[in-house]
Amino acid sequence: MKVVMSGGGTGGHIYPAIAIAEEIRRRHPDAEILFVGTERGMEKKIVPASGFPIRYITVSGFDRRHLTKNVKVLNDLRKGMKEAKKILQTFRPDYVIGTGGYVCGPVVRSAYQLKIPCFIHEQNAFPGLTNKLLSKHVDRIFLAFDDARKFFKVKNEPVTTGNPVRHAFVETDREASRQKLGIRPDEFVILGFGGSLGAKCINDVMLNVAERFAGRQDVRIFFATGRGYYQSIMEGRHPETNHITYLEYIDDMPVYLAACDVAVTRSGALTVSEITASGRASVMIPSPNVTSNHQYFNAKVVADRGGAVLIEEKDLTEGQVAAVIEELMTDREHLLSMQKAAASLGRTDAARVICDTIGI
Repeated sequence: MKVVMSGGGTGGHIYPAIAIAEEIRRRHPDAEILFVGTERGMEKKIVPASGFPIRYITVSGFDRRHLTKNVKVLNDLRKGMKEAKKILQTFRPDYVIGTGGYVCGPVVRSAYQLKIPCFIHEQNAFPGLTNKLLSKHVDRIFLAFDDARKFFKVKNEPVTTGNPVRHAFVETDREASRQKLGIRPDEFVILGFGGSLGAKCINDVMLNVAERFAGRQDVRIFFATGRGYYQSIMEGRHPETNHITYLEYIDDMPVYLAACDVAVTRSGALTVSEITASGRASVMIPSPNVTSNHQYFNAKVVADRGGAVLIEEKDLTEGQVAAVIEELMTDREHLLSMQKAAASLGRTDAARVICDTIGI
């Protein structure tokens, strides 16, 4: 069996593709799996590190602010289509699966033209432009959020699977994780992070939270600043830091999510899926600087069901998040209900359902 996976740009598109590829490899150890991406995206580093080969094509995303720059985008698209078609004709896959990002356009469209069975997975509650354009050319659409169904008018009904996430987000033991991180049983744990590079809004919030709870012996804070902000925050940090651990990046997210009581985060699709799979309460502050404001819709799905507090960045005021956390520390029944609501949305069988539906 041969399968081409395509998803790129950000980890939110790449990690689901890797999870699906790992499920295929588990079922068919001899399967040949090839990723197709771009050299500029995170897939260039993440995919080989995960043990899969990757080929690259030329493609770039549309510039919605400077339309004249899209002449190059169209030229890249034509070149990328030729490169994708050549890769598919040479590799001759049985299936092509796309998980988002503009690189999927040429790959999945070429598969459709070559009559290769092709599928896409949409991670967000508000679908990306590429997947909406591809939806009528694929054999089946898989959705992370059922709320996205209304955006697709296709012959074959989309299948809601959740986002493929690692089983570690469910299997990691809470008490073992707290012991590993040196957390006392009586400590209330707050986890804050804004992605690999960091997010200024989340960092400002977490600095306020750290100041608000400074000196509290029953509060522990883990604050991942992101690589872009770590040095400056460490240079200007508050002297009272016994209750807070500063991190540049979190490599073992399942452990930190299992150990925490509440997470303060953006609401990218993969982050939301990992939080719900872990059954954690959260305060979600969607990034307003994303296509179609899709992080807002991701967070709204969880907030509408009681698993998260959604605060839009434009409405955020100083001390607001700290006040929410204080309320949850006082009302443990509310905290528990949020955790249960989040867990009810968590899906850990997405890769299995996708492979079963395709018939791999």
